[in-house]
Amino acid sequence: MAAMTPQQAIDRLVDYESVEATDLKPFDESGIWDPGMDPFPASRAEAVRIARDRGEALGEKVLPAGSPRRLQPVVDKFFYGLRANAIETERLALWWANRMLTTPRPLEEKLTLFWHGHFANGQNKVRDCRMMLRQNELFRANASGSFRVLLTGILKDPAMLVYLDNGENIKKHPNENFGRELLELFTMGVGTYTEKDIREAARAFTGWTNDVLVFKFDETQHDDGPKTFLGRMGPFNGEDVLNIVLAQPVTAEFMATKVYRYFVREEISGTVKAALGATLRNHDYRLKPMLKQIFLSKDFYGPAASATQIKSPIHLLISTYKKMGLHEVPTIPDFGRMSASLGQTLFEPPNVAGWAGGRTWITPATLLNRGNLFRDVLFPDAKTFRAPDRVMPPLYARVGERLARGMNVTDATKEGDAEANLAADRDEDYNTRYGGYRGYMLAYERVKPIPRRAASLDLRAMTAAAGADTPDQIVDHFTRRFLRTPVADPGRAVLVAFLRERLGAPAGVERGSSGEQKEGALRELLYLVLSTPEYQLG
Repeated sequence: MAAMTPQQAIDRLVDYESVEATDLKPFDESGIWDPGMDPFPASRAEAVRIARDRGEALGEKVLPAGSPRRLQPVVDKFFYGLRANAIETERLALWWANRMLTTPRPLEEKLTLFWHGHFANGQNKVRDCRMMLRQNELFRANASGSFRVLLTGILKDPAMLVYLDNGENIKKHPNENFGRELLELFTMGVGTYTEKDIREAARAFTGWTNDVLVFKFDETQHDDGPKTFLGRMGPFNGEDVLNIVLAQPVTAEFMATKVYRYFVREEISGTVKAALGATLRNHDYRLKPMLKQIFLSKDFYGPAASATQIKSPIHLLISTYKKMGLHEVPTIPDFGRMSASLGQTLFEPPNVAGWAGGRTWITPATLLNRGNLFRDVLFPDAKTFRAPDRVMPPLYARVGERLARGMNVTDATKEGDAEANLAADRDEDYNTRYGGYRGYMLAYERVKPIPRRAASLDLRAMTAAAGADTPDQIVDHFTRRFLRTPVADPGRAVLVAFLRERLGAPAGVERGSSGEQKEGALRELLYLVLSTPEYQLG
């Protein structure tokens, strides 16, 4: 790309469909779902109610009358569904992280991440990793295409319909969630519509629901009466509302501003906003012309946009692994726990508004974590590492230990709190705490474990390939390779002195330092570079 003109380079970046990507593997599903689990009950109480009414639920039959804990198989299966989906989603997030790291189409994945934050919904409420995978595929398939097509697709997406409770949006009792988020978060922004517009939009989307993994329009629940929406009147349906929304100039400017802030910087002038919005509208909401306009602008390369963006946790992790030259995401330490410690978990945004980004990434709670983030990557401790996808919470681990000692279920599930014990075993038909324990055990049996591996790093080879032999040269190489803004003196001098002392060599690196000592010293140096305030910026 360095040999190309800027226009050629941006064309290759944005028109990424021309780049071969057959080496990227599809997600290796564990097959945790069976037909009896559809549709998954909203709660344990709902699963129990269904079992009592029908004699079975979640594909599990109630035990014969007179059996102890007749409903236990159903309760076990409910908790299995929760645990298995949560663990499978961790596997899904790791698969996506590896795709981000290794793709020859980086813009495709960065845009997919953008849409995940824009149309935000999470596994904790959706509770179906199949839906989350299909939504991720929807984002990727339309990442740089038509916002019009993507908007229509996401509002018919089962995960979104579940997350925004649109199954409860019916003619007699419209649910405003869908209409409100469509206008406030997805298209127009606060202050560009009225409360009546929200109510009328909600009526237009009545009857939009899902039959598990597919969109379903329930005509009997749709309000086909006249509506007044954004100054227009008619018997509008959902598609009509989307067309009216996309006809508003403010929609194009709202989306252009959000894309600009994601790729460039927080501050955007009114002139730039209007120009980018016009490009988006004039091309019927196709994204590529606007993306090229941004990436070829002087503004994108100017000082105000250079090294001023605080990296999101996912950006911080993936870009670091790229700069380290890794070809797979390390799983010692755990990727999901690392990103979560900084406030971002894939497939689990904080709410429908997604991640706020910008300065909100840096808080008193995350600042120290960001500085220390890569210590366990550079100095992994495989002996004491415990895989989170296979570690049972202490409450349930104790149940397993007691059962293994021969205790009965009631005694094995007792804890110190008498009231909590009653809650665990208050119903003679099942034991909730035992169900929680069995849920983990069944999930561990059926969900494929995450392979655990430390980063395959060779910093000696990295510096040798760069022709960096002395402490000064190595420090300069690391800061050029890993930082978007240089470390000024006296910071640079401190790093050089640190490496020289660690190597025990006043001049050249090789003198007085074994290969193992040199690798350790280089890792300590890199840890310091990655701990600098400058490293938080992209």
